[in-house]
Amino acid sequence: MSTEKQITLAFSGASGAPYGWRLLELLLAHGIKVHLLISSAARVVFATEHNIKLPAAPEKCTEYLQQYFGCDKALLKVYGKDDWFSPVASGSAAPRQMVVCPCSTGTVSAIATGASDNLIERAADVVIKEKGQLILVPRESPLSAIHLENMLALARLGVTIMPAAPGFYHQPQQISDLVDFMVARILDHLQVPHQLLNRWGYSGETTQTGE
Repeated sequence: MSTEKQITLAFSGASGAPYGWRLLELLLAHGIKVHLLISSAARVVFATEHNIKLPAAPEKCTEYLQQYFGCDKALLKVYGKDDWFSPVASGSAAPRQMVVCPCSTGTVSAIATGASDNLIERAADVVIKEKGQLILVPRESPLSAIHLENMLALARLGVTIMPAAPGFYHQPQQISDLVDFMVARILDHLQVPHQLLNRWGYSGETTQTGE
């Protein structure tokens, strides 16, 4: 596998498409290679919440996103849900870091039980078994005991559970400020530097982390 920084990013069918979209934008802006996985339900969510119709065919979706973000073609590739020969499906080639954002509670359940019925689930399973870094960003309310037990099981395996619950102490003025709050926390955990918000205790001074 290449020594350049690579991250697997998955969009599943939970509400919260703007979080995933903004995260993808910033990862590409930092020159990070992104292996992108998109569920069928996620495409419906993106069309509903973000007015973006992502092509179903992986090749066409890759071209669409490369053109949309104007990124180097080598930085982004979309894989189909049954692409078992993709790098993310194998511990010998998969990136050590993966984020599912947004993450449906159904996806949480499948990952917690090791279902591996599609590429998102398999990629997450690979990261867990290879002792990599897996971040899940669930967006559901209220949470049932089933949801909580699945998240607890994953947390005990070292998975980071980061609910899409933005703070308000930075006095957000618009929805994008709330989106950036959550994306900033994800980037912090990925050790990707950013200047998205003022940090607690710095009195308006924007600081960078991840360097």
